[in-house]
Amino acid sequence: MSSTERRPRGSVGREESPQAGAGAGSGTGSEGGAARETLEDYTLRFAPRSYRRWTPMVVATTALGGIAYLADFSIGAGIGLTHGTGNALAAILVAAVVIFVTGFPLAYYGARYNLDLDLITRGSGFGYYGSVLTSVIFASFTFIFFALEGSIMAQGLKLGLGLPLWLGYLVSTFMVIPLVVYGMKALSKLQVWTTPVWLLLMVGPLVYLVVTDPGTVDHWLSYAGTGGEGGVNTASVLLGSGVCLSLIAQIGEQIDYLRFMPPRTNGNRRAWWTAVVVAGPGWVVLGALKQAIGAFLAVYVIASVGPASAAEPIQQFKAAFDAMMPSWLVVPLAVVLVVISQIKINVTNAYSGSLAWTNSFTRLTGRYPGRMVFVLLNLAFALALMEADMFSFLNRVLGFYSNCAIAWVVTVATDIMVNKYVLKLSPHAPEFRRGMLYAVNPVGTVAFVAASGLSIAMYFHALGDTLQPYSPVAAALIAFVLTPLMAVLTKGRYYLRRTTDGIGEPLLDADGNPSATLYRCHVCRQEFERPDVAACRTHDAVVCSLCLSTDRVGDHVLPASVG
Repeated sequence: MSSTERRPRGSVGREESPQAGAGAGSGTGSEGGAARETLEDYTLRFAPRSYRRWTPMVVATTALGGIAYLADFSIGAGIGLTHGTGNALAAILVAAVVIFVTGFPLAYYGARYNLDLDLITRGSGFGYYGSVLTSVIFASFTFIFFALEGSIMAQGLKLGLGLPLWLGYLVSTFMVIPLVVYGMKALSKLQVWTTPVWLLLMVGPLVYLVVTDPGTVDHWLSYAGTGGEGGVNTASVLLGSGVCLSLIAQIGEQIDYLRFMPPRTNGNRRAWWTAVVVAGPGWVVLGALKQAIGAFLAVYVIASVGPASAAEPIQQFKAAFDAMMPSWLVVPLAVVLVVISQIKINVTNAYSGSLAWTNSFTRLTGRYPGRMVFVLLNLAFALALMEADMFSFLNRVLGFYSNCAIAWVVTVATDIMVNKYVLKLSPHAPEFRRGMLYAVNPVGTVAFVAASGLSIAMYFHALGDTLQPYSPVAAALIAFVLTPLMAVLTKGRYYLRRTTDGIGEPLLDADGNPSATLYRCHVCRQEFERPDVAACRTHDAVVCSLCLSTDRVGDHVLPASVG
């Protein structure tokens, strides 16, 4: 095209206005709002090479900082106290294996092609509007776990400072707003600098207990649960793994960081792969360890605090600190650990949730109100759950939610692993731009709806009491089978609405990385890298992906065609 105004990468950067892109013009609903925005989050779009200047290890450290949450301790404690240690450990292991296997292809695609999980989902079986379903699922994940972490922090503030729970909920909610405003740069600094302190406070007391009182380990391993039956049985393992699998959507938050990975080259290949594996699916290794530790600490404190409080991390670590240090230092350190953990994860929950809500709203309405609107919306949902005392019925909430999360993640992972690489019915390179995708792709949409619907029915005993514990297994198996089956039945025809975007230059460079050539969007007058633009339907020019999303009349959207 003659007037795309492209230029080689290097002369112009995007640091000054990384959010620009949905400026005023015919058919756009944002009236320049996104073009004026300076927040560094790349909502709705590909993360350009000009912004991705961190090393693989810095990105990995930042991503792992986001899993410092204490919910794992509560989850592990709840499973262990209910079903016994043997069943709890088996459940944790089963869930960890499923999460690792399904998380690997998603993490790879996010890091390789610099897209968040919503953008990956669009081109991996759901379509441009079909993935709104999963965006809402992911947004729900973020405010559910924000509420859980906020509840844990409020418990700590009540113990340490005497704050009533309702006030602690407010404090834990509003304190993250200033930290989440500025996106990746601020979050990377926060996570890197707080991680050593968090690790020391978490690991130190556990090591001390095990070394000084080995009998605690024997007592924990022999704990039979509230039922008192002992032994390992399939129903208890599956019920426990269903609760653990509610965390399967955490890979979406890991990808919100991994999308800022630098290009993979021969020089950084080993570091690149290490970072992707460790900070992608590898998060579940630390998560599983925390769940096991939570079960251990719950058994350790149950005699002194009772079963109702044994699942509270603040009580667990208060007792652990009490065994190794002066009494005057116990509560302050326990509160510091809870506060640091809550901040580290809830800035990520608020950030990732705002991206998911913004993605959904902008696609459905053609308007881009700005990410901060949805930061506040996500926090409002979380605060409502906290005030409703979600912590008291934690396992029921997570057990129900896990069915939807499993169906989504397994569907997308199967599309990548099987439909793209084995059947070759799904396009190898991910596509997310409006006009290039069908509105709804039945492959992923049908698989997800069927898997989540049937597994939820099983969870609520609609198919009988015998099948109820198997709902998470059903969600995974149905999604895994239906995704390739639907691709075969539809012959893969509903993935791409077009096979070309009207620009001659390939999306990927010679090394297989997204091309860094800059093009100027004729709508918002901002420059974007090659994967983020397409030819305009009505002008001899290009238009960026966000301007396409906010084009309510379709003036710039390419028509459906082949070739």
